[in-house]
Amino acid sequence: MKEILQAPYIIELVRTLTNMYQHGWDERNGGNVSVLLDEAELKEYLDLTNVIRTIHTGFAAPELEGNYFLVTGTGKYFKNVQYDPANNLGIVRLTEKGTRAELLWGFTDGGRFTSEFPAHMMSHVARRRVDPASRVVMHCHPANLLAMTYVHELDEVKFTRTLWQMCTECIVVFPDGVNVLPWMLCGTNEIGEATAKKMETARLVVWAQHGIYGAGRDLDETFGLIETAEKAAEIYMKIAHLPILNTISDAAMHQLEQHFGVKARDGYLQ
Repeated sequence: MKEILQAPYIIELVRTLTNMYQHGWDERNGGNVSVLLDEAELKEYLDLTNVIRTIHTGFAAPELEGNYFLVTGTGKYFKNVQYDPANNLGIVRLTEKGTRAELLWGFTDGGRFTSEFPAHMMSHVARRRVDPASRVVMHCHPANLLAMTYVHELDEVKFTRTLWQMCTECIVVFPDGVNVLPWMLCGTNEIGEATAKKMETARLVVWAQHGIYGAGRDLDETFGLIETAEKAAEIYMKIAHLPILNTISDAAMHQLEQHFGVKARDGYLQ
């Protein structure tokens, strides 16, 4: 059997988490990521009959029963993952309609998955109903998007349009826009359910005064979604207090739609 630390999905997640920390998105133990894995890609590296222990999830997700997830641990610092992946990450299999998770690898100090695990799993369910190829859910605290929620209306149309107007690529990268939740208590099923509902119509969900959730088909796509929205928010925070003399018009965004073969969310452009 091959060495698990050489598995492509472990290497890629470690690199992504390190990059997220270096971007300043994941201070201390802030942020979490989960990746849906195929059984076939696991068998080469793990004995799937060897269950280390079982963890109660505190929620139900019948659609995910039998599925495998690589997930970050609760209380873990992203800056440390590259030095000790087995302690900071875990691979689990959901059983009993998602109410239990069988730990197959990782969390070597006796830890468990992130406290946002319910929100991740609910978001996986919601996104896979829209796009069966969706495999990644990523949560982090990008400073400019976070700052933007203090000074910008939280209306989703207005929030999305502002981001689209900041960078030419935005409407191309996230034509489905950005959904927004008001401040809610994190680590609860309630915020998980609210996030999953928002995930039905967009791959990016901003948690006001907290951070952002992103979903995608792989780690690159999901990281890129957040990276692009954060860049737009950075530009907004630099110019919001200044007279705006120029912007990207709706007519220009329609040109971008046609040129790049994307469709802006209905009702968001005139």
